[in-house]
Amino acid sequence: MLESLLLQTDLSLVQFAGVAAIIIWAYTIFGLTGFGSSIMAIPLLTQIVPLRTAVPMILLFDIILGTMLGLRNRHNVHTGELKRIVPSVIAGMVLGLMLLVYAPERPLLFVLGLFVLLHSGWSLLFKRGFSELDPRLSTPFGLAGGMLTSMFGTGGPVYAIYLAGRLRDPAQLRATTSILVVITAFTRLILFALAGLYVNTAIFVLAAMLVPFAFIGYLIGVWLHKRIAPAKVVRVVWAVLIVAGVGLLVRSTVG
Repeated sequence: MLESLLLQTDLSLVQFAGVAAIIIWAYTIFGLTGFGSSIMAIPLLTQIVPLRTAVPMILLFDIILGTMLGLRNRHNVHTGELKRIVPSVIAGMVLGLMLLVYAPERPLLFVLGLFVLLHSGWSLLFKRGFSELDPRLSTPFGLAGGMLTSMFGTGGPVYAIYLAGRLRDPAQLRATTSILVVITAFTRLILFALAGLYVNTAIFVLAAMLVPFAFIGYLIGVWLHKRIAPAKVVRVVWAVLIVAGVGLLVRSTVG
């Protein structure tokens, strides 16, 4: 049965094992921090499966596990920050769709990657304690994150930087970020469906085969979150964002 399923996905057993390992890694990070699955998984997955398969598949997992994480920690979700940033995010996603045809991808990804890398590196190495961002910054951060989510699926680091500067409690940061990821993921799901990206049934076959591995990664991340001190969780967030920034810079230069 496994062989027949693999035939539908055009993957060998070794390739499938590699994809499964990537999924476990990506959703361990997601379970720990509430974001980072796409930025961790996509650059690695696209070495094995087509981009048009990897991105819609990760989107399905983000919706399922993001909803689980959000519901499980709904008492920690900061609705005030969501209400503040979501309108700007949606406006940014609309602008991103309008710019999608014309936007030069590589320069935008380079600028985003450099910003994320420098800000996160500074926060990890030099920042001591919590420094609050002005709530009015929700508008530019929301617009930028929404546009990048629409165009490239890379808005997560922008949301995380803003929320990390607004929410002192790591549990609130994790829960609120995950819900924001779900909101944008549902919007992208509608757009992807309208664009016909889910016509390929191999996406659903591969997703069904990989769901257990996504859950394993998620549960590992949740387990780690309960055992790591809050200050260390914040440092993990910045470290993940540094990796994300490097990944964006690489993607902007090598494609």
